[in-house]
Amino acid sequence: MCYYDIMIEFSDVLQAANLLKDRVIRTPLVYSPTFSRLANAEVYLKLESLQMGGSFKVRGATYKLQSNLEKIHSGVIAASVGNHAQGVALAACAAGVPATIIMPVWASISKQEATRAYGAEVRLMGKSLVESIDIGRRMAQETNRIFIHPYDDEEVIAGQGTVGLEILEDLPDADLIIVPVGGGGLIAGIALAAKAIRPEARVVGVQAASCPSARKALELGRPAEVQAEERGSIADAIMVTQVGEAPFPLLQKLVDDIVLVDEDQIASAVLKLLERKRILAEGAAAAPLAALLGGSLQVAEGSRVVLVVSGGNVDSLLLERIISAGLLKEGRMMRFSVCLKDAPGSLAGLLELLARHEANVVHIHHARNESGVAINYTRVDLELETRGFEHIKEIERAMEGAGYRFMRR
Repeated sequence: MCYYDIMIEFSDVLQAANLLKDRVIRTPLVYSPTFSRLANAEVYLKLESLQMGGSFKVRGATYKLQSNLEKIHSGVIAASVGNHAQGVALAACAAGVPATIIMPVWASISKQEATRAYGAEVRLMGKSLVESIDIGRRMAQETNRIFIHPYDDEEVIAGQGTVGLEILEDLPDADLIIVPVGGGGLIAGIALAAKAIRPEARVVGVQAASCPSARKALELGRPAEVQAEERGSIADAIMVTQVGEAPFPLLQKLVDDIVLVDEDQIASAVLKLLERKRILAEGAAAAPLAALLGGSLQVAEGSRVVLVVSGGNVDSLLLERIISAGLLKEGRMMRFSVCLKDAPGSLAGLLELLARHEANVVHIHHARNESGVAINYTRVDLELETRGFEHIKEIERAMEGAGYRFMRR
């Protein structure tokens, strides 16, 4: 039983597609031989990372704004972690109206600056996206401006649904569409379009295990706030603690499943997209690949699978950490500490051993006068580039055979 009546229909998505034509990019659907081989299926990537503003968000924002032009002379207000902010800023700039964006105080500096660069005013207010949304709504009421919600709005959902429309136009026999889920607006719109065109197609959502709000809502039969893990997620765009009330009934009726992925799986997926396809995807956008290759869902052999790569707006410093985490997950990097005699030739001997086993030293750090280390010894921290877990075992056996005492980090 639905939480409340569904207020949006497939005709709304078609109307949105008509209005958005020539206003947003029709992003490509790209076949991936590599991921197809790994998944034993035909895998396609819907590259919303190439969309204006770097994510799908400009679709819903533009449709909402263009549908209400007569009401927005004084401007619009939105709340966002980053992608929706840029989408609204772009849409407002195109319409020639001012935009004020409320962002949580912890929002990425790069996304703040990108939003300002598109012409919007940015205000850092709220400790969470939910708080920022509440602040934005109050501000809109007080100033008589329209509030553009990032996901809990029928017109925004209709705009996001054009992603699904394009997928089925380009791949009419798609069997499975895998979509990242935060507040639910994207998957609700895609599911509405996909099920109207091809009812037998499965639509599956993916959430970070650290914030399973949509999964919890489906279990309870209603939207409910979950407590996100304090450590957060590299998929910050889907760290939404409560799914929206507008998309929820569509999720409940049309979405076949919601699966969870962990941080290591997401980091590995970001790395794979970057190395294998030269696609820069943020953590949330890589979640569908993480689910496909990480065993979170069952995929029939030879089926046609579409991964929605929802955005590519990733902070440069965060990207460095994600890549490191992905390399560790794949066995492509080894970190360890070893105690060496503080004497000439000690380090050279270790490095010679590592060179014989074709390990590339990426970082090295000498730590002298450390607590617990004998005065005539020094601790050396090393980071190596490796070929995989078997290569790491080979290096460990060689060091043990040579008498080195080391500790993996």
